[in-house]
Amino acid sequence: MNESLADTPSSHNIPEYTVSEISQALKRTVEQNYDNVRVKGEISGFKRHSSGHLYFCLKDAEAVLDAVCWRGSVGRLPVAPEDGLEVIAIGRLTTYPGRSKYQMVVERLELAGQGALLMLLEERKRRLAAEGLFDPSRKKPIPFLPQVVGVVTSPTGAVIRDILHRLADRFPRHVLMWPVAVQGEGAAQQVAAAIEGFNRLPPGGKVPRPDVLIVARGGGSLEDLWAFNEEIVVRAAAASAIPLISAVGHETDTTLIDYAADLRAPTPTGAAEMAVPVRRDLVLQVMDRGRRLLAGVTRLQDERRQRLDGLGRGLPDLRRRLEDLSRVLDDRSERLVNAWPNYRHRRQAQVTQLAGRLRSPREQIAEKRHALEGPSTRLDGAWRRLLDGRRAALERTGSLLDSLSYEQVLARGFALVRDAAGGPVTSADQAHPGDRWSIAFQGQQTVPVMVEGDHPPAAHKPTAKGKDERQGKLL
Repeated sequence: MNESLADTPSSHNIPEYTVSEISQALKRTVEQNYDNVRVKGEISGFKRHSSGHLYFCLKDAEAVLDAVCWRGSVGRLPVAPEDGLEVIAIGRLTTYPGRSKYQMVVERLELAGQGALLMLLEERKRRLAAEGLFDPSRKKPIPFLPQVVGVVTSPTGAVIRDILHRLADRFPRHVLMWPVAVQGEGAAQQVAAAIEGFNRLPPGGKVPRPDVLIVARGGGSLEDLWAFNEEIVVRAAAASAIPLISAVGHETDTTLIDYAADLRAPTPTGAAEMAVPVRRDLVLQVMDRGRRLLAGVTRLQDERRQRLDGLGRGLPDLRRRLEDLSRVLDDRSERLVNAWPNYRHRRQAQVTQLAGRLRSPREQIAEKRHALEGPSTRLDGAWRRLLDGRRAALERTGSLLDSLSYEQVLARGFALVRDAAGGPVTSADQAHPGDRWSIAFQGQQTVPVMVEGDHPPAAHKPTAKGKDERQGKLL
């Protein structure tokens, strides 16, 4: 029991592998035994990489299997992967040595049973309806008589023959067919491209642009009609600027393109009947309306003629009417001739009467002059009294001004001292040796003087003899 495991004889008989060798051996074993498998499961963790590859998991109640769909196979998938979708994946198993994982490379997808299809259809219908793609307000009216009818369907089969036959019976039109696959891989992409291609045709171009489109297919199972439930087809139908009639399957079949189309037909033949009217019915209708129009015009003419005759009987005789008016005009002319002299005499009498009541201008002027003389006399007296009062007041003010004038002070023996600037000298502190002043006496007599002294006068200090030393000498 103490002997090491490396020393046992059996350990030397087990082959030795590197990690890479064992990983490659497992990879070959898995790919050889599971190179074509069908796996049923529910999609989860779906992710579309920027490279175009699809990554997701297939799971059931007990296990999970990683799956990848390379970009080259994505375009061929009849079903777009979504989380929660139960599918049957067809492909091969392989390993990923770098992570010690195994995964499935999916090449095709199928829906697992009709129940899954119906669940997916209902969910997609709700989502597209929420976006407003099925809103009735978006639907366009179908033209009454299109010149060109565009048909998107398979070039083989009874559908195109039924449509052409019905159009020829009802009203032959120019038909453009865009051949597409209506079932299987790539069918949805072809149908969407056909609808978009018809819409890209320019009006008046070399290829005539259809006035109405018919997307048609015969009946089949839910799986057979699934291409017309794909989102790419529904969006192309909703975005079509050309009015579109959906005719997919029989009357009991319903696909999502029926909700996005401007009109749904129960069958392809019914779509042809909805696209054009019956020519024979139109001809009969035009003939009937022509007869009714002619009869209506005839009745209108008869009614208008009778009405005109009745109105004509109610009109008076024009000749007699003109004679009566001529007599009235002659009478009015005569009265006008006589009325003018009478009117003039009445006006002259009125003017004479008014002139007798008017006074002479001279009398009026004399009256106004007399009325003005009284106020003028009173105004002259008041003016003189006012002038005399103002003159007396002025004389009193002048006497007061003279009494207050400094010249009156000079007349009493005083003198006025001014500095060099002409300002009055009111204090001895203003005296400085060398200043030039002037002294004014009565009668505006002025004497120039100069201030003498060795220094400016100091503050007032009386001497023992009672003299003020600040007093200088004026020369």
